[in-house]
Amino acid sequence: MAKKDAENFLIAGGEDRAMRSRYDAIKTMEDFVAAANGEGYAFTIEEFQAVLREAGDSFDLIGNPAKRQIWWV
Repeated sequence: MAKKDAENFLIAGGEDRAMRSRYDAIKTMEDFVAAANGEGYAFTIEEFQAVLREAGDSFDLIGNPAKRQIWWV
């Protein structure tokens, strides 16, 4: 269930530019997951990492302005 919640979060971010910008500004994965959980999603750092790993995505920030290439469109 929690991995599905992480997937739904990545899809929501893929559909919402403001959400992507807000989360791309967060530096650490701990703060990132805490913010998502604060908005009603329910997944742990380990579950989020597993979803990213399975998708072949990286949490790293890229470019200027810095963005993450994790959002599912």
